[in-house]
Amino acid sequence: MRIIAGSLRGRRLNPPTSLPVRPTTDMARESLFNILNNYVDYEECTVMDLFAGTGAVSLEFVSRGAKEVTSVDINNQCIDFIKSAALQFKVTNLRAVRSDVFDLLKRAYKRFDIIFADPPYSLENLSQIPDLIFAANVLTDDGIFVLEHPREFQFEDHPHFWQHRHYGKVNFTFFANKLDEND
Repeated sequence: MRIIAGSLRGRRLNPPTSLPVRPTTDMARESLFNILNNYVDYEECTVMDLFAGTGAVSLEFVSRGAKEVTSVDINNQCIDFIKSAALQFKVTNLRAVRSDVFDLLKRAYKRFDIIFADPPYSLENLSQIPDLIFAANVLTDDGIFVLEHPREFQFEDHPHFWQHRHYGKVNFTFFANKLDEND
């Protein structure tokens, strides 16, 4: 795994094979950021990465200049790896939080410009995540929520649906609080 662009471009992440993760592929991550590049001023963004796993997406946001990134995962090994990668890359604007995402959303008080979620594809309540994000009011008014999911999930009927893209087996659905009909 490598960081695709920005100040950390080309840096490699070598997570232990024991991490219980399914990392977003470099190709899918590059495609995701190619889309976001058209809508986001990273230097003004606060980001929350849910089910952060290896932290590759979090570090990609940091590399592109995000003001602040919060990585959330329930697994201690994942959080330890994200923290060690941040230290290795001398990153100071990345915060790794060990928490159950669903519990965190119930008590969240901060809002983010971008929220990315890459839950385990087998997660029982994966389809409820968009509703939980919007009910928790953790996305800023102009914010974007991106959910990575397997192809059997469809969110086109969700009131905050914005767009859907797929890259091989990886699907990204984008949601927004305020939808601009010109986009």
